[in-house]
Amino acid sequence: MDAKQRYQASMEALYAGCITLSGAALVGITLIIPLGVFMRYVLNRPLSWPEPASVIMMVVFSFIGGAAVYRANVHIAVEALQKAVKPSARRLMRHGVNACMAVIALFMLGYGVHLCIVVQNSTIAEFPWLSVAYVYMPIPIAGLLTLLFLIERLWVGDPPRTSIMYRDQATELE
Repeated sequence: MDAKQRYQASMEALYAGCITLSGAALVGITLIIPLGVFMRYVLNRPLSWPEPASVIMMVVFSFIGGAAVYRANVHIAVEALQKAVKPSARRLMRHGVNACMAVIALFMLGYGVHLCIVVQNSTIAEFPWLSVAYVYMPIPIAGLLTLLFLIERLWVGDPPRTSIMYRDQATELE
């Protein structure tokens, strides 16, 4: 196995980790919010923690899931504009998108680390044992993941059709 294949295999494992973590966060939100509603309106015994816990999980879901969405190339794109231009312009647009993604990923990584350092001594009222730095940790992690996925796209190319990303695609009818 050469270096490119090893890198792609590790990106596949990171991608699987991203979607697993994002999915777990989404399931957690789906379970916690109804619990909070049930406790508040049915039992008349409101809990203080479901809303902040759901917000924390939404941060994980959004940022880590966003990195996975970028690798899977299923993010929002303006297809009509890309199809309206010549292939040479389309190639130039893709380079521009990659450059913008690199800038965004580096910003998330750098500013996210700075943000975590600044808030490391702060806590959330409902979770006094939890540093806010851990809440914001998905920001720099997602920046790093996005950068790694961008490097994969530029160095190795798109993931192979055997990737886990394509397992949930609709199959053709025979």
